[in-house]
Amino acid sequence: MGLAVWRGFLRSLIIYHNPAIARPMRRFYRTLLREGDLAFDIGAHVGTRARAMRAAGARVVALEPQAPFAGFLRRTLPRNIRFVEAAAGPTETVARMAVSSRHPTVSSLRMGFAQEVGVKPGFEHVRWDGEQSVAMTTLDRLIAEEGLPRYIKIDVEGFELDVLAGLSQPVELISVEYLPGLPHLSQAVIDRLLELGPYRFNPVMGETGAFLWQDWRDAAATRDWLRSLPADATSGDLYARLPG
Repeated sequence: MGLAVWRGFLRSLIIYHNPAIARPMRRFYRTLLREGDLAFDIGAHVGTRARAMRAAGARVVALEPQAPFAGFLRRTLPRNIRFVEAAAGPTETVARMAVSSRHPTVSSLRMGFAQEVGVKPGFEHVRWDGEQSVAMTTLDRLIAEEGLPRYIKIDVEGFELDVLAGLSQPVELISVEYLPGLPHLSQAVIDRLLELGPYRFNPVMGETGAFLWQDWRDAAATRDWLRSLPADATSGDLYARLPG
């Protein structure tokens, strides 16, 4: 593995595996999860969210296919977190991931993702200069193995809709990354979630660990908010929750 890959890995580790991010996420997940809840972390990266979910008392299954992150997680995640070295998608297969050595956090399985975001604010200096073959499973397969989760977190750089294509039943709480420069991706994700159940929505901007809205809003209001975001706005997570 080249020097650029290790530099990118260390850069991600410094940015995301630090108390300034970990502490707010741990506080946040304690408000979302209860002791014994099952949670899936799809796109675990350096494991910040998986560790926060576990600290909240959840039973956690974490997926990450990208080297060297997968090796890091296998060695460092607590033993009571199940780690799966795989991506999630619409089918069980082997897929090709476009890899950015210098900015591995934006490596993606979405076909054409590099061309879509390469001209967007914040991505001007990113180059997808490699590929990696990765195993792919589905959320339905994970549910068959582990049971129905209370929460699924999905952060897979534009591949969120494909991950949801492998889910055939509603889950109480789901979060997906939103990218302000690519609002059509989030709009399609909302469509898919509404096929699964009558979800309401609330965003979290960046790594703040706090909902933007005091109330959970319907799809129409959420779509309007996404359309209002400038392309250079901070990305974040869009949470979808079933009523009741």
